[in-house]
Amino acid sequence: MEKRRVVITGLGTVNPTGNTAAESWQAVRAGKSGVGPITAFDTTNFKAKLAAEVKNFDPTVAIDKREAKKMARFTQFALCAAAEALADSGLDVAQEDAARIGCIVSSGIGSLPDIEGSHTKGMEKGFDRVSPYFIPMVIGNMAAAQIAIRYGLKDMCVCPVTACAGGSNAVGDAFHRVRDGYEEIMVCGGAEACISPLGMGGFTSMKALHTGDDPARASIPFDADRSGFVMGEGSGILVLEELEHAKARGAKIYAEVVGYGSNCDAYHFTAPAPGGAGGAACMKLALEDGGVVPEQVDYINAHGTSTPMNDACETMAIRTVFGEWANELCVSSTKGMTGHLLGGAGGVEAVFTALALHDGFVPATVGLQNPDPECDLDYVPGEGREKALRYAMSSNLGFGGHNACLVMKKWEG
Repeated sequence: MEKRRVVITGLGTVNPTGNTAAESWQAVRAGKSGVGPITAFDTTNFKAKLAAEVKNFDPTVAIDKREAKKMARFTQFALCAAAEALADSGLDVAQEDAARIGCIVSSGIGSLPDIEGSHTKGMEKGFDRVSPYFIPMVIGNMAAAQIAIRYGLKDMCVCPVTACAGGSNAVGDAFHRVRDGYEEIMVCGGAEACISPLGMGGFTSMKALHTGDDPARASIPFDADRSGFVMGEGSGILVLEELEHAKARGAKIYAEVVGYGSNCDAYHFTAPAPGGAGGAACMKLALEDGGVVPEQVDYINAHGTSTPMNDACETMAIRTVFGEWANELCVSSTKGMTGHLLGGAGGVEAVFTALALHDGFVPATVGLQNPDPECDLDYVPGEGREKALRYAMSSNLGFGGHNACLVMKKWEG
């Protein structure tokens, strides 16, 4: 079967650096971090006091006020990002065949804040008194479902739950669906919002989070002083479209998606396989899927969580796949600015990767000051740089050994 070409025609995001794609990308280009003291709850008795929160978020810019009250925060993020992405695409969904438009949006956890709040109410007033909207608010698939309901998208609508790889899986799965002829258009990405007492406490207990109090030295991927990730929140949504369909309506095109790999370490439920073997194999799968040789890739938006084990293993994985070319690559982690959005990370980072190709600009690894000898690639420390890019890769790795990798190509018309 002939493989069709797939392009990105719409972008939307709500994340710690901004509440739109334009605002976020301006902040990323300027190297502005969204990390700061947690305001969502009182952290007096918590070790982790920093997070990358979404600021000044108003869901009613895209959602009816009464409907917003029935949605969890992660769903509100996703719906606002989807509204922006679809508006940006210029699609008139009402004029399209709804049975040929699908939606794949990941969430790794769903709504912990609503679970916590409803449990507290249940303990105080009885569990039969919790909100009738409790269940449909907290389940992870509801972001995808609410987008489909809002826009009448009647083809496949699913939520990959693969921890921190989920957003990339969503975009990659959507790419394959369009490429292989199942849909003409897919709305895809990820969303997460679990900056809450239980979420922060759980990740702190497993020693995954940074517990210092200096925002500038908190999320510092590939730095020798890194000590854990910073929790982020938000959503990144993309509109993927079959090339001829996009061209026929005169759509603007940000980039082309050409390759996708997904696999499992099958090694440990939290730790990556030694030497980043699973991640390396996944990158190879993505390159092979796109017919791309390593020397064509100019930039990697790395998983780069700012944890000691991930960043060292990811460096080894890149060296395994790219060999000597690894020394020529630009590699950066935008988590230095956004924190780690878990299931939302891959969506937001796919948005940034598409914009990097479109603008010929490589984002910085903000906060990287003290290079780790085990992390010896060009991580674009401090400031981003202008650079002509041909192909770019975005990788995400998740608990459970899940790996997902996307390869995009600059659109040249």
